[in-house]
Amino acid sequence: MPEQRPEVRVETDLPIRVWGLDVNGKPFTQAAHALNISSQGALVSGVDVTLKPGDIVAVQYEQRKARCEVKWVVDAGGILKNQTGLQLISGQECPWREVLARPPAPGSRATVTGVNRRRRQRHNISFHLELRDERTNVPLRVTATDISGNGCYIETLTPFPVGTNLKVEFWIEDERINSTAVVRTCDPAVGMGMEFVGLTPALQDRFQVLLDRLDPVGISGPSHTPQTT
Repeated sequence: MPEQRPEVRVETDLPIRVWGLDVNGKPFTQAAHALNISSQGALVSGVDVTLKPGDIVAVQYEQRKARCEVKWVVDAGGILKNQTGLQLISGQECPWREVLARPPAPGSRATVTGVNRRRRQRHNISFHLELRDERTNVPLRVTATDISGNGCYIETLTPFPVGTNLKVEFWIEDERINSTAVVRTCDPAVGMGMEFVGLTPALQDRFQVLLDRLDPVGISGPSHTPQTT
């Protein structure tokens, strides 16, 4: 069996076009931005319409087009609007392959995903957050026990199902952060792992600096911390 090569994801801000049918079956076409890209898909921000997992949309970067499946959608609010994770349909040519092949620009970041895709040190500290299920908007105050700038693990007897979109609120020093998260892992009667999909790279960095200061040692080894898709 051939060895699976790790997937490189590049943080960027590519102007793209997205079109297809929204949840009501109405056609749409609009400009958006790919915030990170890989050979298999992209995280797209600034989508005006409502989509759902399983929808098929088309994307275009410069002159290249491809069809993609919507894997998840969250309402990131503000200028980010709806964010969605797109995966290229099998057989489709990657429209941003030339961007991935370029040498990284100074100050840019690329992450390798595969066996271990964590990009930031995890911390085993008690960190308070408030969650809201977007379907009910009922607040739920929780404490993370395993957390990084990318996401966290919440110990709870009633975890949300994988793929649930959540609003998350917490404090970075004296600033209240309102963002979005997606449940990536669910252990019934034990807990759930979440990815902070609505945090910009700059906010992730600020949050990580705070966590590193609160717990300079950090933790290592296997964990439930969610991994990016």
